Amino acid sequence: QVLLVESGGGLVQAGDSLRLSCVASGLVFSDYSMGWFRQAPGKEREFVAAILWTGRSTWYGDSVTGRFTISRDDAKNTVYLQMNNPKPEDTAVYYCAAARYIPSPRDQSEYDYWGQGTQVTVSS
Repeated sequence: QVLLVESGGGLVQAGDSLRLSCVASGLVFSDYSMGWFRQAPGKEREFVAAILWTGRSTWYGDSVTGRFTISRDDAKNTVYLQMNNPKPEDTAVYYCAAARYIPSPRDQSEYDYWGQGTQVTVSS
């Protein structure tokens, strides 16, 4: 059974930093590309960031480029999302996802497994 468990969410003030973690089990983590998505109340789930299984390529959504950084530690089966200078509009439930093949990292349909999400609330 594949499990993705996110952690690190919470309440943060605008301009502070926050790091989300996602620990994977039940799969060969190093074979999977990983992504972060988010869903705000009343909005569709949107792409945030992704990292290739090799760790050599990353992709970011336009609204987070330059502020968020995705990274992975294969020894810990963990993918991270470093959120710097968060803004109130970053408030959402953040989900991590795993994809065996990922020709289009921004496409949610290409991800095979999803976590349950962690709430991030950014206050102004």
